Amino acid sequence: MTRFALLSVSDKTGLIEFARQLVEKFDFEIVSSGGTAQALKAAGITVMKVAEYTGAPEILGGRVKTLHPKIHGGILARRDLPEHLADLEQHQIRPIDLVAVNLYPFAATISKPDVSLADAIEQIDIGGPAMLRAAAKNFAHLTVLSNPDRYDDYLAELTKNNGQASIEFRQARALETFQHTAAYDTAIAGYLAEQAGENQNYQISAQPLQSLRYGENPHQPAAWYQTGAVPTGWTTANILQGKELSYNNLVDLEAARRIIAEFGDTPAATIIKHNNPCGTALGDTLLAAYDRAYNADSTSAFGGIVAVNRPLDADTARSMSQTFLECIVAPECTPAAAEVFAAKKNLRVLTLADLATGTKDNVKVIAGGLLVQTADEAIETTVDWQVVTTKQPTAAELQELLFAWKVCKHVKSNAIVVTKNRATIGVGAGQMNRVGSAKIALEQAGTQSPGATLASDGFFPFDDSVRTAAAAGITAIVQPGGSMRDNDSIAAANELGIVMVFTGVRHFLH
Repeated sequence: MTRFALLSVSDKTGLIEFARQLVEKFDFEIVSSGGTAQALKAAGITVMKVAEYTGAPEILGGRVKTLHPKIHGGILARRDLPEHLADLEQHQIRPIDLVAVNLYPFAATISKPDVSLADAIEQIDIGGPAMLRAAAKNFAHLTVLSNPDRYDDYLAELTKNNGQASIEFRQARALETFQHTAAYDTAIAGYLAEQAGENQNYQISAQPLQSLRYGENPHQPAAWYQTGAVPTGWTTANILQGKELSYNNLVDLEAARRIIAEFGDTPAATIIKHNNPCGTALGDTLLAAYDRAYNADSTSAFGGIVAVNRPLDADTARSMSQTFLECIVAPECTPAAAEVFAAKKNLRVLTLADLATGTKDNVKVIAGGLLVQTADEAIETTVDWQVVTTKQPTAAELQELLFAWKVCKHVKSNAIVVTKNRATIGVGAGQMNRVGSAKIALEQAGTQSPGATLASDGFFPFDDSVRTAAAAGITAIVQPGGSMRDNDSIAAANELGIVMVFTGVRHFLH
């Protein structure tokens, strides 16, 4: 008997040539529905419509097309059970050898900013997942293809195995299909939960993008996964040159992206080492911003990850090429800059047009579960800040405080950042006490400390950090406030003639 294929696809990539090969080379007959049947007929390929085969018309505006025993019986029948074969014969059902189905573009639909709930609901596929799941369940007797990228693989299988797909191939495609339908349902559940303001079950669906050489250390296997059906974030980056990205590269690139996203209006550059900024600066030009960020801590910048918020030009590229860097990312890279970088073949250079948009949630895995929190994407302004000292900041000091606060937000807690003229000059990160972080940052700032600004991601539990800062020449401090001993810190600042501002917002980063 001629083999029977069911084709019903939303994404018609590669469909026509695939169907033509099935019919002309492998003697398949095709049954299809809706737009898929129309596309095949228009291409001159013989096709039977589902309604013609089942004797049941499409109804409810196309909501019901393939939900019929002649379809699902043909998919689910076990060829090794006489009673199944008898049922097929009794009800005039043909066994289906291939199910090639992909689904309504739900994820793409809800990614549009103006999509309505009604529009989203209409993009929830019913018949497609039902056919895919049925076919995947019965992979012992047929092949299911849920991804157009597998069409050529299937044709190669038929060519290699005398017109048959191996059981290994069929099982692999079944696994791929169940992963696909699980991700599809997760996207729907997540969207509806968001619409309802509920999140009783937190679900993550991700598909493998590529294996990585290893994780944080060589003995740790690692892989890069894409969340969602529509590529976003780093999955949309264009890798212009360089070695393959590593796990640590990607983690540091994300840290760099988060910092650079704070600065949209002025040329900015940041250099990341081990997830912390060793230098961040603004400038009148991108070259000036990068050079100032580099000079903030040129020793730590060696082997760093750089992010900038303007298209890379040749002058900045030449400056960057003077030291060893692991990765550079920018919204764009001019041809002249790309030519400069080409001399450093191992240097990873990426462009990511949207450096500002990050994930809505932060997820950490712990034994037996997950911790989920909204991302710390508060828009930093001085509007709600409270000046708590007698001495008031000038407009210039207030802007310097804001710069320091934006950088401090992205330093591992306990975090102390010292800045001057919109550039970091000292960073104390990840210490077990705030005094220790302050000492590290002030020691790094050294002779540049007089007249500088200091930011702390958390409140000062005692006045010792204020006094340490004043002794180094700091003239303005920004911190969240909220300590039981705030009055001690305020009194010390007043005594020493320092400006102190409370933001009312804490930015711990663990």
